[in-house]
Amino acid sequence: MRMSKQILIIAVLFLTVFQSYWQQIKPLDSGYAPVNGIKVYYQIYGEGKPIVLLHGAFYTIEMNWGQIIPELSKTRKVIAIEFQGHGHSPYSDRKLDIVTLAKDVEGVMDYLKVDSADVAGFSMGGSVAYQFAVQSPKRLRKLVIISSTYKTSGWLPEVNSAFKDFKPEFFDNTPIKTAYDAVAPDTTKWTKFLKQMFDFAKVPFNCGDSNIAEITSPVLIISGDNDGLDKVELMKTYQLLGGGVSADLKPMPESHLAIVPSQGHVSLMMQTETILSYLKEFLN
Repeated sequence: MRMSKQILIIAVLFLTVFQSYWQQIKPLDSGYAPVNGIKVYYQIYGEGKPIVLLHGAFYTIEMNWGQIIPELSKTRKVIAIEFQGHGHSPYSDRKLDIVTLAKDVEGVMDYLKVDSADVAGFSMGGSVAYQFAVQSPKRLRKLVIISSTYKTSGWLPEVNSAFKDFKPEFFDNTPIKTAYDAVAPDTTKWTKFLKQMFDFAKVPFNCGDSNIAEITSPVLIISGDNDGLDKVELMKTYQLLGGGVSADLKPMPESHLAIVPSQGHVSLMMQTETILSYLKEFLN
């Protein structure tokens, strides 16, 4: 009964995302950046100040950012990346961790000759974005974190335990498998990719409280009120970034926190107008 319920949840959530994701526009450029022994796929849209978009676990650029890119690229140079094994990026036996993935982001920027950029990440992409801010502070202008955390304990316990019972067959006949098959360079790596991701999700991570407190770039945190993040830990994060003060008695912090009501983890990313309004105000 428990397994059936998990399968239903996966199918419903991924179907919802997949059916709503892409307003088709063609990238100005796309290709593979050779970084750290692998090839990382990227797409570029629009012109202007660069912003790097980092997707969530199992997603592709289109599934995660398809509703955001068309509007954002009207005024910005949007660089969207697909992590190792995701989407167009080939599977690699290289072990996954957020330190390595953050280095990949910097490697893509080097390849594209981008000195610094705003960086936005959703879910897993947000954790990588936090690590990027810690590892490569001089390459970062502003940071946007959507429904994510810099440490395992930033999630509610039920979220952290969710992957323990996951099996590759749970994803059979789901839209996320269809999306993978449509663009993956080698679809025979599907099961290996899933197992690699399950192992990745089971290993605790922590960018470090002191490191987060040292981030000097402005940070925008967007969270759903019921997206699986521990809101006590989220508030502690915001305080580390200089927030949580009485702005009537002290200057308004450069970092911002937005809690979107009545939203879960997946549904939050579907609130296109809300997210774009926060992005535009913060980035401008």
